[in-house]
Amino acid sequence: MAGCTDGCGTDARTAPASPAWRRALWIALAVNAGMFMIELIGGHMAGSVALKADALDFLGDAANYAIALLVAGMALVWRARAALLKGLVLISFGGWVAFTAIERALEGAPPQAFAMGAIGVLALAANVGVALMLYRFREGDANMRSVWICSRNDAIGNVAVVAAAVGVFGTGSFWPDIIVAGILAALGLWGGTQIVKQALGELALPDERLRRA
Repeated sequence: MAGCTDGCGTDARTAPASPAWRRALWIALAVNAGMFMIELIGGHMAGSVALKADALDFLGDAANYAIALLVAGMALVWRARAALLKGLVLISFGGWVAFTAIERALEGAPPQAFAMGAIGVLALAANVGVALMLYRFREGDANMRSVWICSRNDAIGNVAVVAAAVGVFGTGSFWPDIIVAGILAALGLWGGTQIVKQALGELALPDERLRRA
């Protein structure tokens, strides 16, 4: 891959244990763990269900990166199993966010738009940076691709969070916050389904290929 500094001449799809891949995962893990704390506290203070949902998404991604680091370099069967678990967790997360959005809609209290927007911008910057760093690994096996999908979904979700903050500020309504929570739920369900589908496909490969790193 042109311009690479680690693992040149090695395709990302065949180098799940490369130094560049591990380094990217460690950075992504640290960023997501830090943003989880920031958004969890900020979401509680701002009264935003979208921020709380995004905070749990950061937590889930931090766990996903930790799992990816654990199985990097293992045989394909273990990487596919890890991806399957992550996909199922992502689907569960999407369902939880959908339920929370409905619950919040029944309460009807609007969040604090300024705090919501400021934290959303910070989260967007963090996720765009991680997504750009992981972009080169987007066509790897199910485990590697699941990491890219999570990062991509997070960046998209944060754009929606910032837009919701603007909407809340302009209208004084809680609906923009609820709508964004619904978008995050849909992204979780869609991304999780993609990951599960590819992981199941890899697990269906012949044994000799599954045992190959």
